[in-house]
Amino acid sequence: MIMAQVGAVLATVAGFLAILLHSSIHKIDEGHLAVYYRGGALLTTANGPGYHIMLPFITTFRSVQTTLQTDEIKNVPCGTSGGVMIYFDRIEVVNMLVPSAVVDIVKNYTADYDKTLIFNKIHHELNQFCIRVTKPKIPESIRRNFELMEAEKTRLMITAQTQKVVEKEAETERKKAIIEAQKVAQVAEIHFQQKVMEKETEKRISQIEDAAFVAREKARADAEYYTAAKFAEANRLKLTPEYIELMKYQSIATNSKIYFGQDIPNMFVEGFGPAKSGQSPSSSDADPATSQPR
Repeated sequence: MIMAQVGAVLATVAGFLAILLHSSIHKIDEGHLAVYYRGGALLTTANGPGYHIMLPFITTFRSVQTTLQTDEIKNVPCGTSGGVMIYFDRIEVVNMLVPSAVVDIVKNYTADYDKTLIFNKIHHELNQFCIRVTKPKIPESIRRNFELMEAEKTRLMITAQTQKVVEKEAETERKKAIIEAQKVAQVAEIHFQQKVMEKETEKRISQIEDAAFVAREKARADAEYYTAAKFAEANRLKLTPEYIELMKYQSIATNSKIYFGQDIPNMFVEGFGPAKSGQSPSSSDADPATSQPR
């Protein structure tokens, strides 16, 4: 338990020392000098290129370039005494800070000394120069050529703008055509989906009707089969000798003619019984007894 606590303390101390070491060591590149601030106050010592150590969290540093450098100022306005406003697109100032004057320059103008000594100074000096410039007198030939050049430039600009407008209109029409085609395609897709859904609905309705028809036909066939089976079963139960005898007498009772003779089984056959020897079925001396219809 004690060893674990000691290990945790040592790890904490090692981490704190690593943070201190990382905050205190700093590197200065070649062509630069480091100036130091402690509590906001500028120190009088400066260090050259390489690795250096400072008090962490208390001392800070700024790197100042001491080699040849170029500062660029853009879009500088300049007003002449004639009321003409001239704009300089870009002004470049090449300067180099002497290493021995770094501390004094930073002390008087901060580490961003170029903003005060170069950028602001250039604006001021250029305005002073432009105020002394009067409106120049331009020869007629040069003025005419300049006007022609300006007119040609204006015409080219108008042509370019017209071309851009035409291209923009063409692009707009193309986008409109694409949007319209997409809309038509989407409407057609919606109609197609509606027709597909209608056909699917009709198909389902037809399937339901077919299933209902099959069920009705099956039920009717089952009913007919059940009726026929019951009828056959009833006939089978009624098919007794007594019932057959009853049906025979009912059949005899419904006949319109009855023939009596010696051959009783042939009494239902009229004129087709077997002939006696020496007699014809149509002989006149046959002695049948006939009964006329009742």
